[in-house]
Amino acid sequence: MAWSTREIAELTGTTLRAVRHYHDVGLLAEPERRANGYKQYGVAHLVRVLRIKRLTDLGFSLSQIAEMGDADDHPEEALRTLDAELAATIERLQRIRRELAAIMTQPLPTDLPPELASAARADISAADRSFTVVLSRVLGPRGMQAYSELLGSLERTSADAEFDGLSTDADEATRADLARRMAEEVRGMWQRHPDAADLGTDAPGGARFAGETMGKALRDLYNDAQIDVVQRVHALLNEAP
Repeated sequence: MAWSTREIAELTGTTLRAVRHYHDVGLLAEPERRANGYKQYGVAHLVRVLRIKRLTDLGFSLSQIAEMGDADDHPEEALRTLDAELAATIERLQRIRRELAAIMTQPLPTDLPPELASAARADISAADRSFTVVLSRVLGPRGMQAYSELLGSLERTSADAEFDGLSTDADEATRADLARRMAEEVRGMWQRHPDAADLGTDAPGGARFAGETMGKALRDLYNDAQIDVVQRVHALLNEAP
């Protein structure tokens, strides 16, 4: 019994392109050809293609199938490896579904990680949200937890609104007054959330890298007057009480 390429594809429930690809990557031996040049596949080819299809349906890649060879045995190690990979994929997909459920029911911003999304106020400025996204990439677990708790407890104040709307040509008196009021608010926040005073303690890249990244984000996201106010707030906070 001999079959053409099209017939072998139909018998195995695959495609002409797939069969030809198996030849190209060395998974399927080339069959003999008829006098007219057409390939003629035998039972061994049929069985091999069915095995390849079965293994790919289970989730094995073609490279993994190639490593198994032609033996029709029980590849226990490969099966265990695949099972572990599938378990990790299922865990990741379940986590994504939990995040999607939270986003759809609350609703939550999609650009923030779940640790911060539920704590972020809906009325924060675009710059503040972008800054929060940057923080989520450089803070460690403790820093993220502290920042999340801080965000969840914040109430928008008049100083917040003034800072968001501060024009780059704001005068000295305006900047100084705003910095003084914001520094007082930050001191109060640190008293209620002492861990938030040093968010970079367990940053994966180190506290210095986290600080440099936050500094770059500030320079890119806020105007000159806002940056000046932030620097003034920092100076006031570092003054002896």
